[in-house]
Amino acid sequence: MNILCVIPSRIGSTRLARKPLLPILGKAMVQWTYENAAQCKLFTDVVLATDNEEIADCIRAIGGKVLMTPADIQTGSDRVAYVAEQFPNADVVVNLQGDEPFIRVEMLEQLLAPYTRGENPDMATLANPLSEEEYTDPGAVKVITDLKGNAIYFSRSPIPYFRQAMEAPVFHHMGLYAFRRDFLLKYTKLPQTMLEKVESLEQLRAIEHGYRIRVSVTQYQTLEINTPEEYERAQTFARTFSS
Repeated sequence: MNILCVIPSRIGSTRLARKPLLPILGKAMVQWTYENAAQCKLFTDVVLATDNEEIADCIRAIGGKVLMTPADIQTGSDRVAYVAEQFPNADVVVNLQGDEPFIRVEMLEQLLAPYTRGENPDMATLANPLSEEEYTDPGAVKVITDLKGNAIYFSRSPIPYFRQAMEAPVFHHMGLYAFRRDFLLKYTKLPQTMLEKVESLEQLRAIEHGYRIRVSVTQYQTLEINTPEEYERAQTFARTFSS
C-alpha cells in the first residue's frame, strides 16, 4: 500500500504569530512534526506543503521533501488535496497538521490501522479519552461513534446529554486524518454544509454528505499549541516527550 503523509503549514496564525517556526527546545515546531512523521515506516512519502519560503527552507535544511502550494488555498485539506493530485500512485493520504510536534509513530499507526487491516474506509481520524474539564470546553472537539467505530457526530458542545449517570462513548477528537486518495479529491469539492458552518468543523461535511469517518482511539496524548500559554507548556512537555 502506498501511503502519502502531507504536512500542511502556513505562517499566519491569529493567536500565535509565526507558530510553525517557533522553537521548542531549540528546534522549530514544524521540524518536530516532520521528523516524527518521517519515523513512521508505513509512509511511502512525507511531504511538507506550504506557501511560505521560511517554512520550506526549515524543512529543506534537514533534507525533507517540500512542495510549494498557492497562497490562496483556503484550508489544510485543500492544501493536502493539491499535493495528493501530484501523487497519483498514493492509495491513502494522511493530513498531519504542521503544529503537531508531539505526534508519535504509534498514533500514526493507530490512525492507519483500518487501512492496513484492509477495511479501506472513506476517511479515518483519531481520538483519545475526554477529561471532565474538556467535556464543557468548546475548544475541545468531542466525537461520538456508532458500535462499529464510525463517527456519528463531532461537536464543540458537550455531547451526549447525560440524562442519567453512566459511561458513554464520547472522546476528544484529534485533528489528524487519513483519506483514501480518491475520496480526498472528491471531499474537497463537496459543497459546504450547514452543520459544518455552524460548528466550524470541516469534517462534518463528510458526514452530512453521507460518508463515513472511522474513529480509532488512542491512549496517547498530544499538546495543542494555539496560545502563548500552551506554547510555554510545550517546552516542558517536549522534555517528557523526548525522554
